[in-house]
Amino acid sequence: MVKKRKILIPQPRSKFLKVVCKVCGAENIVFSHATFPVRCKVCGTIMARPTGGKAQILRDRAEIVAELG
Repeated sequence: MVKKRKILIPQPRSKFLKVVCKVCGAENIVFSHATFPVRCKVCGTIMARPTGGKAQILRDRAEIVAELG
C-alpha cells in the first residue's frame, strides 16, 4: 500500500475586522492589512493607517469589535 502524503495548505494571516468609530459610533469593516488610510464612512475620521504590513488601528478613534473570517 502506498500512503498518500499530506499536502499542507497555508492559511492566510490577514482578516477583516469589524471596527466601531469612537467619534460617531458607526460600524465599518476594515481589512487588517490595509494599504490606504481607512476613514469612517459617516464622519470621515481616520481610523487606521498603513504601516507596510498590518494596518495600525488608531485606538483613540476606533475599537475592534470582531474579527471576520
